[in-house]
Amino acid sequence: MSSRISPDHHDLDQLTGIRSGKPSFYVEYLASAERLRRVIHALDRISRALVRTTEGPGTLVRAVAEAAADHLTAHWVVFALADGALPEAAPRHLVLGPVGDEVDADDPVVPPWVSAHLRGVRSGAGHRHGADAEPAPGHHAQDPHHLHVPVHLDGDVVGEIVAWTGAERAIDATDASVLRVLAGQTAAALQNSALHQRTMRLYGEASRHAEDLAARNEQLQRTRDALTVARQREVLDSERHRIARELHDSVTQYALSAGMQIEVVRSEMRDERQRERLETAKALTRRAVEQLRSAIYALHHSGDRGRQSLPAMLEELSTVHMPSDLRVEVRIEGRPVALPSAAERSLFRVAGEALFNAAVHAEAGVAVVRLAFRKDRLVLSVSDDGTGDPEHVRRALRVAAAGDLNGSHRGLVNMAERAREIGGTLRIRRSPQGGIRIEVGVPLPLPAGVSPSGAPDHSDPGSRS
Repeated sequence: MSSRISPDHHDLDQLTGIRSGKPSFYVEYLASAERLRRVIHALDRISRALVRTTEGPGTLVRAVAEAAADHLTAHWVVFALADGALPEAAPRHLVLGPVGDEVDADDPVVPPWVSAHLRGVRSGAGHRHGADAEPAPGHHAQDPHHLHVPVHLDGDVVGEIVAWTGAERAIDATDASVLRVLAGQTAAALQNSALHQRTMRLYGEASRHAEDLAARNEQLQRTRDALTVARQREVLDSERHRIARELHDSVTQYALSAGMQIEVVRSEMRDERQRERLETAKALTRRAVEQLRSAIYALHHSGDRGRQSLPAMLEELSTVHMPSDLRVEVRIEGRPVALPSAAERSLFRVAGEALFNAAVHAEAGVAVVRLAFRKDRLVLSVSDDGTGDPEHVRRALRVAAAGDLNGSHRGLVNMAERAREIGGTLRIRRSPQGGIRIEVGVPLPLPAGVSPSGAPDHSDPGSRS
């Protein structure tokens, strides 16, 4: 006995205020001290069991049953809830065997009186232990080796904690009080544990709903933005088409009529010098009509061209609105790759501007458009057989870029700016056909959102590789 109580002897002296150098002379004191020591240990075990609420009802139920078994040194312990009580609590019952292991209630090793008591508790009849209650099998009045205490919640009995001890361990009033304390706190802890688990589930569902709502809101915002862009594009395209119709139905017709009147007057003119001037006026009128048709075409095709590839756009450019006296060849080299729509439009505009410069200013008869897809670079070039001088064009571009007051070379500046905006460079050199070669080189792959970078190259092509 002395070896069992010696570890807590100092704590016990402090709690009771009693000192004795001869504990063997105080038998009653030792018995009281043993009971107090067991109570302290039991209350500590109970507190450690009940704080496991957040680990779930299953962990809490096992901790309660183990606390009861440890305090009583019980052979069998049953914790059970009545059917219908605490519906969210699980498990509904638990049986601990002689060595503290959990045993299935239907296992043959479970004594029949233990099984009968478990069934009685679950049916709601196990807590009737008054004078009119029928004793459960294996239970006798004042049995010092059997104890059952009800589990109360809000004044109702919702279950029981039942224990059986061996012949060497008698149950006294202190043990019953300890177990009542345990039972009194267990129901509330179980309810709190079930509520905690439910709260966590609801929180998880709310979090998932919030994430889903955020995703749907983002999708809705993207859809709204897309609709706004589509509406703006529709309005812009409508205005472009209106302007194109106006140019076609009025300005172009006026220019054609002026050309016809010039031809009529020229045919009646006998003065050769005046005839030459009228011929020049007729040619200028024809050029004006061609540029009007080019503007009309550009207005009709200024929006997003859908999934049409750049090679297809260039093929269409070469056949739809070029001057009738300019023969255009389109050559595609390498394996075409998909390009951002902004880059395709910029390259398309460069090609169109270069072709019209070849026809209108260089008086070219043949132009070759080459689109070369290389491993890490794309090169678009327009070569002609016209009368243009590369050095003169480079000089004009430098002057226009520095400040073109009359806007006569705005087209050259536009080509250089378009090349720079997609990360490329513009080069002007002598073409193999004898005229001018406009070349735009850009790195591959092109970024989805191109940003201004690089600078136009106006230097002599001979100085660069």
